[in-house]
Amino acid sequence: MAELNPLRFRDPKRAEALAAAIGKVCAEIGRDPITLMHVCGSHEQAIARFGLRTALPKNLEVIMGPGCPVCITDLPEVDEGVALALQGVKVCTYGDMLRVPGTSMSLAGAQAQGADVQVVYGPAQAVEIARSTSKEVVFFATGFETTAVTTAAALLAGPPPNFSVLSAHKYIPPAMEAVLGMPGSRIEAFLAAGNAAAITGWAIFEPLAARHRVPIVVAGFEPLDILAAVLEALGQLRDGRAEVANLYPRCVTRDGNEPALRLLHEVFEVQGGWWRGIADIPDGNLRLRGPWKRYDARERFQIDMRSLWDHAPHALAAQCVCGDIMAGKRAPTDCGLYGKACTPETPVGACMVSGEGACRIWMQYGGRPDLAEVG
Repeated sequence: MAELNPLRFRDPKRAEALAAAIGKVCAEIGRDPITLMHVCGSHEQAIARFGLRTALPKNLEVIMGPGCPVCITDLPEVDEGVALALQGVKVCTYGDMLRVPGTSMSLAGAQAQGADVQVVYGPAQAVEIARSTSKEVVFFATGFETTAVTTAAALLAGPPPNFSVLSAHKYIPPAMEAVLGMPGSRIEAFLAAGNAAAITGWAIFEPLAARHRVPIVVAGFEPLDILAAVLEALGQLRDGRAEVANLYPRCVTRDGNEPALRLLHEVFEVQGGWWRGIADIPDGNLRLRGPWKRYDARERFQIDMRSLWDHAPHALAAQCVCGDIMAGKRAPTDCGLYGKACTPETPVGACMVSGEGACRIWMQYGGRPDLAEVG
């Protein structure tokens, strides 16, 4: 039997053909700029790493929206984790959260003061840590639908009584709607994150596309995935259509992962709340519901954050434009701190801390390289 050729999602010739088709459709649309937004840090990593913006026409902007869960974790949520750690609770969280600044310090700052803060790979590891100690263990849970499902599974599996969750999980569809409704929004279409859509399904975006008349294209994370999704979105704009298109069918279905969704909805409910630097997002936060509140750190502990608020934030923090970057209003290079006072080694804003933050990604790979100028 002849060996099957693997799919080549990084084929340069196919990429060139897609880029040429994108250029043709952009010329047919004729506007300058045409603005598409993606809402996933992994999309931005791929776009920057593979230099995809160099292949796009000058009148096309592909910008990153609020797709970095660490970056949009609000200051008071970070303060809650810091306060718990300083109160003597063992706080477990993802590595990206360690240096995210709160009002006056990060979890790394609390750790430097002797607080018990431990990096884990997920909630299951935090549960095992709780089983190994009599100390109260709090899992500071961040991330979108994909990681919220793992938190739900850990609670449904029956953690020990000394385990609780400080949920900063977020739900992305309401944020897409909020960004569209911001004054001066230029967003004409969305590339939706394929990993989140693998959980929720692509049909969840149909009401949003219909209400706002915007194309929404579910995209994978390889270069050809992204270029094909851009071409689909542009084709819809040219033709006056506003539909949901699934260009990640190898992982995403219309209805999503139904067992995972059952876990998510059994344990969590949506609530409104602030996304750092952006807005108060109706139904944008995932909080523990009903009987699962017995594992809610906000219910279990008196979290005293007043001492943190007595200290003024660092003067540079007021100059950070991370919120505008995540809302699609500015690029990282529009910030006066970028690459100067704010670097991966000395981050001022959350967008420079996380590996999914736009500023960190642009520092690592470059954001809008111009190969003509380089050559």
